[in-house]
Amino acid sequence: MKKPKWVVEKEQAKKASSALTVWLFGLHAVRDALGNPNREKLRLIVTQNAHAKLADAIEASGIAPEIVEPRKFAAPLDPGSVHQGAALEVKPLEWGTLEDRCFAAHRVLLLDRVTDPHNVGAILRSAEVLGAQAVIGTRHHSAPETGALAKSASGALERQPYLRVRNLADAITDLQRIGFIVLGLDGDAEETIETALSGLSDRPVALVLGAEGPGLRQKTRETVDKLVKIDAAGGFGSLNVSNAAAVALYASLKA
Repeated sequence: MKKPKWVVEKEQAKKASSALTVWLFGLHAVRDALGNPNREKLRLIVTQNAHAKLADAIEASGIAPEIVEPRKFAAPLDPGSVHQGAALEVKPLEWGTLEDRCFAAHRVLLLDRVTDPHNVGAILRSAEVLGAQAVIGTRHHSAPETGALAKSASGALERQPYLRVRNLADAITDLQRIGFIVLGLDGDAEETIETALSGLSDRPVALVLGAEGPGLRQKTRETVDKLVKIDAAGGFGSLNVSNAAAVALYASLKA
């Protein structure tokens, strides 16, 4: 019996995913990945200088490095990548399901079409510093795990769960079902984060941030519990999405 088309496509996607690898680069990102027991490491390319700086992490990881001359650094990176003489090929991290990560969480961030890896990396770093339990994007129209994202995250990618779900509205509904109050960030909202959370300190909170410019999609706006804003002192009132994520997360923790 011939398999249905959707079954074939699912199997093909799973096979493609299992074959996917990522090249991480930069001393900090490579060091943290080497020290992560959950990270499957495949190939390490380093210059002699980078090898000396990473010697302890390389030895502890058990991986055999390929030591190369700086002018013969052959890792397949974008020409502008600041690799600092270190590149590590890895498998993407597996963080489990949204329910696994969020059932006992108290703060999570959701990203609606935030595609810039530098912004997502900075958001992961803020989430790690401020104690969030997960950052959630979508499989399409969000930044995948890449070397640029890892370098911007400055090590946080190895510790902060970064989940990518099929449908953001469904993820919001799932979070609401397990008790989260879900707040969408919108500069034109009437309420601030603090006022929206007044008297709700016992509830876990999910903060949803949209792409710079278009902001939250209409479906997202309709699905969240409330639209909220960051109270601005001046008339300009606009923040980069990674800065907004950090401020919003801090405000929610203090509410």
